[in-house]
Amino acid sequence: MPKRGCLGCSFPVIIGVAVIVLALLVVSLLGGPVGSKLLGLVGIHFELPAWASVLKPEPKLPAEAILHVGGFLITNTMIAAWITTIVLVVVSILATRRMKLVPAGLQALLEFVLELLLNFCNSVAGEKNGRKFFPVVATIFLFVIVNACLSLIPGYGSIVVIEAGHKMVPLLRGANTDLNVPLVLALFSFVAVEYFGIRTLKLRYLKKFINVSKLGSGVKMLFMGKVKSAFAEIFFGIIDVAVGLLEALSEFIRIVSFTFRLFGNMTAGEILLLIAAFLVPWVFPVIFYGLELLVGLIQAVVFGGLTLVFLTMAVASHDEHSEKH
Repeated sequence: MPKRGCLGCSFPVIIGVAVIVLALLVVSLLGGPVGSKLLGLVGIHFELPAWASVLKPEPKLPAEAILHVGGFLITNTMIAAWITTIVLVVVSILATRRMKLVPAGLQALLEFVLELLLNFCNSVAGEKNGRKFFPVVATIFLFVIVNACLSLIPGYGSIVVIEAGHKMVPLLRGANTDLNVPLVLALFSFVAVEYFGIRTLKLRYLKKFINVSKLGSGVKMLFMGKVKSAFAEIFFGIIDVAVGLLEALSEFIRIVSFTFRLFGNMTAGEILLLIAAFLVPWVFPVIFYGLELLVGLIQAVVFGGLTLVFLTMAVASHDEHSEKH
């Protein structure tokens, strides 16, 4: 019997695969722009066939328009976002239509992911609040990571359509690379934080933004003739008002931070893949596919995790913070 090597394969098979991969890498390197330029310096002309070559990338930040329905513009990233939603719905239906006590296959995979997310929510926010925040955090996480995974499918951005003006544009483009999609997710996170904060603490939640109790108390003391105490209360009251304004400003800054963090990382990753595929087609970009998948996972965890932290902070009263410190 042949000796087993790695993953149950014999050493001859492993060596054969390695030789094929190395040969493809050398051919793609020599057929790419870098290799062609180097070979041209020594008088050798070598090009990959048209079907194997990759067109020169032309990265564009704005999403390209595909259709115009009345006054409504449909872009390629919008279609990609719809596909992501459809994939999530279909997977959920397939995984839960014949649920078993002992899960297997797709049901087991979905339950594993959701259980991880639920445990993460419970560990940060506690069991009571963790279950309330779970739908928000899970929605953000799954949407971001599935968007990232779908955009890495080979050929995902290769399908082109002719837009008005006979311009060729890709039919699909990673939704996370459109500034509007991260902005919508950031707004969704912002609304969820404010909703749970007001729902849990009622008017006490607004006190951290509008805290004029000491200022009012100082003015009242001033009319009562307690000048020294009044000026002290007014001074600290002005500080409370300023802190409240900073708190309100920080809430809106989160929207900007969330938006550009996701947009910047995913757009940079897509541009890196396009350039790598153009310079050394076929084999070399596989390395960056794994890296981009890792980036997508990290961004999903960061976006969902920060939303969970802000949700937890929103439902914690000021008195609880004071007791902890």
